[in-house]
Amino acid sequence: MIIQIISAYFVVFMFTMLLETPKKYIPYTATSGAVGWWVYLIVQNNGNSSMMAAFVSTLVVAVSSHILARLKKAPVTVFLVSGTLPAVPGAAIYRGVYYLIHDDSKLATYYLLETLQIAGAIAMAIFITDSLFRLVMAYHLRKGTARF
Repeated sequence: MIIQIISAYFVVFMFTMLLETPKKYIPYTATSGAVGWWVYLIVQNNGNSSMMAAFVSTLVVAVSSHILARLKKAPVTVFLVSGTLPAVPGAAIYRGVYYLIHDDSKLATYYLLETLQIAGAIAMAIFITDSLFRLVMAYHLRKGTARF
């Protein structure tokens, strides 16, 4: 598990460099991705589905991305796009297309539906987190106690 988390850190680090993220944010994005992958592994190792693991890990990454964005005065997407990378269902989409090419429609459908479910879970986690942060910000702005 430790090797996977360290690997996730370096993968996200390199991916963030590919995106040409400012260098001062790269360690934070890589840490966010590694923590997200750690949460993913914990949730999945406790008997939950890949969809649930992607949802919970993306919630953690999205919350940390909003917090980091405010602390570092950067857009949320700087941390969010790279941080969610480990949860993206690359293996499922690969298997779905593989079985589609090999004319096994049953397995192709299974993996392509799994891909859609995981992608939907990621999108829902980002939406929920973003909505909650907007509600909290609107509340604090209305009360006049906003600090960020």
